[in-house]
Amino acid sequence: MTVMDDWVTAACAELGLDPAQVSVPVVLDLARDVAHQVLRPGAPVSAYLLGLAVGRGADPAAAASRLSELAATWPVELDDTGPAE
Repeated sequence: MTVMDDWVTAACAELGLDPAQVSVPVVLDLARDVAHQVLRPGAPVSAYLLGLAVGRGADPAAAASRLSELAATWPVELDDTGPAE
């Protein structure tokens, strides 16, 4: 078991969730896409929004895919340091 597995198991126990229903790769991929294509602080906010959508019945993979696609088409504002944050 990895530290991530341990953390997810403990966090799920604390919140009364089933760790088998947590797709860590889906959440991490979404966070990466938003952090790299929109802005870094948007990554945890997007993960939270994904959680809200899933809590309301959305399919986790489909909702994450929609947000990743949105991030991929997000307009990039460049200055001399790279994407705006």
